[in-house]
Amino acid sequence: MFEKLRVIFSIPELRKKILLTIGLLAVYRIGFHIPLPMVATNLADQGGTASEFFEKVAVFSASDLRQATIFGLGIMPYISASIIFQLLGSVYKPLEELKKEGEAGRKKLNEYTRYLTVAICVVQSYMYMKFMLMSGGDSGYGSINPNFLNSTSDGLFFGWQIVAVLVMTCGTVFLMWLGEQIDEYGIGNGISLLIMAGILAQMPKALFELIGNMKPELTGLSRGQIGIETLVLLVVLFVGVVFGVVFITLGQRKIPTQSAKFTRGRRVYGGTRQYLPLRINQAGVMPIIFASSLLIIPGMLLGGLAGFFSSDSGLFGPLNYLSLTLNDQGSFFFNFMYVVMIFFFCYFWTAITFNPKEMSDNLRDSGTFIPGYRPGKRTTDYLEKVMVRITYVGAAFLSIVAIVPTVVYGSLGVPYSIAGFYGGTGLLIAVSVAFDLVQKIDSHLVMRNYRGLLEGAGGGVSPVV
Repeated sequence: MFEKLRVIFSIPELRKKILLTIGLLAVYRIGFHIPLPMVATNLADQGGTASEFFEKVAVFSASDLRQATIFGLGIMPYISASIIFQLLGSVYKPLEELKKEGEAGRKKLNEYTRYLTVAICVVQSYMYMKFMLMSGGDSGYGSINPNFLNSTSDGLFFGWQIVAVLVMTCGTVFLMWLGEQIDEYGIGNGISLLIMAGILAQMPKALFELIGNMKPELTGLSRGQIGIETLVLLVVLFVGVVFGVVFITLGQRKIPTQSAKFTRGRRVYGGTRQYLPLRINQAGVMPIIFASSLLIIPGMLLGGLAGFFSSDSGLFGPLNYLSLTLNDQGSFFFNFMYVVMIFFFCYFWTAITFNPKEMSDNLRDSGTFIPGYRPGKRTTDYLEKVMVRITYVGAAFLSIVAIVPTVVYGSLGVPYSIAGFYGGTGLLIAVSVAFDLVQKIDSHLVMRNYRGLLEGAGGGVSPVV
């Protein structure tokens, strides 16, 4: 392994790309510790429901709204804008035509995505500042520096809010620029690396919290007590979940295809057998993101509505019960709804991103067919049937991965900041980005006649003759 790392850093171009990527990621992490000048107290210091909500969001969004910093919104506004345009590209005809224009259309879509990102940042940062104004403290402004609140001029009082909105918006735009620089001059996908860096940066804190709460004795797997057997169970569970994520992430359903034969002169061309790979987890992490968001928001809204009614009101009891049920991640109802929504969004996202008719037409135009199925409608129906079956397997896998953190959190009483690393979006993103990064490095090594990082284990790295 050390020999492979030595070879990687001995290639000047690859070494320059890796060091530049590490430097830009370091800038990204430094910005997460620069607070807004008008903030006196972070939400993490105040505790309460808001801090717990932002902690859960931070696990799968790679941002940290518990700390009002210049990069507090993270890169998620850009991801949200990209998802919106991807969905609109499937139902809105002008965007669908723009996607077919090649490189020029892609640049135009990227330009529209940036504009929408700025708009989302302005809205999110303004709502976040309004929330900061209403959170904590006797005066209701516990999160804001008193020097800004004591200004006698209404213009000054409103002016620093505009500055805060602009700073957080510019922070996200700067992160977009960092991702583009990594794409062009570094190695790997810039936006994905930024998200993974935000996720992995939470691991040391979670590890220290786990060690701080651990008792060096046998506790019998008691809820809320982390003993020796609990720690061993968490380690074994983490290794098993990572193995399953790697296995399913790389899993494919290979459909055999065969090209048609044709004769030119005295030679016969074509007739070769190949495979059409279909990913088992075609939807990626999108179903978990959508399901998590839709389960978190209703619980908070119902809790807020229950607060408007007194305890003697007939609506207080049902609203409060639904709010507690939706916020209790260890309850059967929460996990059941979580699984149902993951299955729904798996099929929904796959139906948007996977077009069996288009794939069937491409096979027919290239002179390729699936043995036993005529080109056209029969091939389309077959591809759709296969995708429905493997999507069921992928949805079941995502459900298990998504439920593991809630089970660990609910049954063992482990803090959610620790349980969140045993599944969910964070783990899927980290594994997917890690494999993509390894493949990018492998391409540079193979281009220079070296074995890849995952080849020749135990035999060192040497040029392939």
